[in-house]
Amino acid sequence: MRNLLLTLRFDGSGFHGWQVQPNGCTVQQVLGDALERVLGRREAIHGCSRTDAGVHARMFCCNFRTEHAIPAARLPAALNFYLCGQVAVLDCTEVAADFHARYSCTGKTYCYLIRNARARDPFLLHRALLKPFPLEAALLEREGQAFVGTHDFAAFCAAGSSVKSTVRTVRRVEACRDGEELRLFFEADGFLYNMVRIMAGTLLEIARGRLEPGCIPAILASGDRANAGFTAPAAGLYLWKVEY
Repeated sequence: MRNLLLTLRFDGSGFHGWQVQPNGCTVQQVLGDALERVLGRREAIHGCSRTDAGVHARMFCCNFRTEHAIPAARLPAALNFYLCGQVAVLDCTEVAADFHARYSCTGKTYCYLIRNARARDPFLLHRALLKPFPLEAALLEREGQAFVGTHDFAAFCAAGSSVKSTVRTVRRVEACRDGEELRLFFEADGFLYNMVRIMAGTLLEIARGRLEPGCIPAILASGDRANAGFTAPAAGLYLWKVEY
């Protein structure tokens, strides 16, 4: 029995997230279909994260176990032949028997993409959040440093999460601008349900003047979701990097 790790990239705008669901097409489903065509049988696929509907991934990792003898180097091309254009397999490597794409992960980086302009860009439809008011990358990055460190992020977690602990360690928050595009990067050992989208929304509320600068420590201490900013739309969110 071999344990194979796949590295993917996908445009999530046409999917109901990663995990198989009865009411919509998902990335796991189309990948499973392609894998069945190549290997001749259905294999259980374990993803590194449960991305929401509309969320994209520049790097997404998943693993599966198989007795098939196909060389790992040949599998990406074979899978890409059957996959739709919104999903691509970039790499495949054989890993240790106890490796798990989710539980072996040591860190993730997400990027939230904002189009900071008066007019929408048709090429960024479903791929970025349009914000027409002026945004200063330096302000967003400065305020975002309050997230860095080990904190209880209950105030930045959407209702419905079943995690045992809401404590996470954020390693980096960075904001950078490229013309009319502004990117917010969040790196941590793990993230709660909608955590990045709520952090991004909170920073945007501060930039808009709807929340006071320096308010994030008090929001963290409150543990109350109602005190944080809005949940930024899924369309601007990208799983950027996965670490093992």
